[in-house]
Formats: sequence, structure tokens, C-alpha cells
Amino acid sequence: MKNTISSEMKTDSFKILLGDDDEDDCMFFRDALEELSLPASLNIVNNGVELMSFLESNSINLPHVLFLDLNMPLKAGSECLLEIKQNEKLKKLPVVIFSTSANPEVMESLYKKGAQHYIKKPSDFENLKSVIHKALIFIGENKFVQPPKENFLILP
Repeated sequence: MKNTISSEMKTDSFKILLGDDDEDDCMFFRDALEELSLPASLNIVNNGVELMSFLESNSINLPHVLFLDLNMPLKAGSECLLEIKQNEKLKKLPVVIFSTSANPEVMESLYKKGAQHYIKKPSDFENLKSVIHKALIFIGENKFVQPPKENFLILP
């Protein structure tokens, strides 16, 4: 596995969108991304309605990847995923589920709905950096292609 983001995505900045309502999780994600020292920009939305509005208003200039929490107010992450994958303008957006849950049935359902990867939120900061980095490498290498199911879950 290469240790860099594809050169096509390096030319400017790897645009990341995080959909998560937990302030601490957002702060840890931002800190982990900064420590990775990747050419990346981060936008954060705190609920499903705000997420879908952000994507609709930026459909011409979508982020390279969406890290999506499942348990958000106003509209759940799984609902947002379904809407994204059914929307012609948004369906190619790579979605990485970023959740505290590790329920295999939920993961199976999300894979079937079109999520690219699944990350169980690690409690350890170094593991968080590791899974974010791995996810960005996978997305950079595979663009819009969903991996085989055995590569769906990203572990530290």
C-alpha cells in the first residue's frame, strides 16, 4: 500500500467533509488530520440536514470524501447515505462511515447502501490518526470504487 494520497488529489488540497454532532470527536478528528500533515482542508457539519444542504449547495465542487457519523440529530447518517447514493449529482462521493458502533448487521446494511469504508471511532488518538490516514489513502487510490466487502472495515 502506498503511503501517500494520489498525485491528482495533491495538486490542491484533499477536501474532507466530516458529518458529526459530537464536538469532542470533531476536535479530535481535526487534530489528527493536522498531525498527519497532509495537504487537506476540513469542513464540519453537525447534523444530517446541514450535511445534505452543504452537499447540495456544493454539488459542483464536492469534497473528495465524506466521513459520516451515523447518530446525528435531525437526520441520521444512514438516511443521508441513502440520499447521497440515490442523488445523481452526489452518488460518486466516497462515504466513510465514522461511528462508535461496530454492529456487523449495521455494517452489512451500510455496505449494501454504498458506503466505501467503515471506521469504528477509536478511543486512542494514534489509532484515530492511523484510520484517517488509511481511509484517505484508500479513497485516493480507488476514487469512487467501493472495495470488496473484506476491505470495508478499516482498522488501526
